[in-house]
Amino acid sequence: MSVPSPLRALEPLNRPSVADTVFDTLHNQILLLQLPPGTKMSEVEVAKAFGVSRQPVRDAFYRLSKLGFLSIRPQRATLVSQISTTGVLQAQFVRNALEAETVRTASRVLTTEDFDALEDLIEQQRKAVKDKERVMFHGLDDQFHKEICERAGLDFAWDIIREYKAHMDRVRFLSLSYASQDAFNDHVEVMAAMRARDEERAMHHMRIHLSRIKEQIVRIRADHSRYFDNETET
Repeated sequence: MSVPSPLRALEPLNRPSVADTVFDTLHNQILLLQLPPGTKMSEVEVAKAFGVSRQPVRDAFYRLSKLGFLSIRPQRATLVSQISTTGVLQAQFVRNALEAETVRTASRVLTTEDFDALEDLIEQQRKAVKDKERVMFHGLDDQFHKEICERAGLDFAWDIIREYKAHMDRVRFLSLSYASQDAFNDHVEVMAAMRARDEERAMHHMRIHLSRIKEQIVRIRADHSRYFDNETET
């Protein structure tokens, strides 16, 4: 008689760890500028606020630093990183290269079911724009790009993008105070091209969409100079 494996009891345990919870919360607060650039971050104070030990906070700080959100300096204060113009433009370059090819593949391989799911996201975005729900739109924007990668079988592309896009994310969020309609319109164009199996048109509109940040960063930096480092714009 076979004996059931005790490991099966672990399968339903897909709950986030304490470190994941701390990371996700701080990530969102930094992204939404609730913790603006230059904010001092203390492991002790964050651990106390969450009611946890310092170890999960230390783990979360390390992950945030790898994404470019925190500057951890030995024997000095840990700070929320200033936005780097160079970092934004590098992220735009990476995303432009990867996501143009992603929509090319998506145009070929996505199913009707995939397109319908993406159209549902488009409709949710439409409502968020109408209701001026900037936070909601930003999340749906990210989800749209992520799902195109995943549904095209290119999950690794999104993993790479996530490593680069921290500085770009904060500029994108700030831009949504005036540019959410443009972002939404771009998504509609990309979606229509993919559904029509028009690879070149999908790539064209994705490149337009991702290139808007080059103009937006000039305005955002002028309006929020305190959030940026002292680099000279290129």
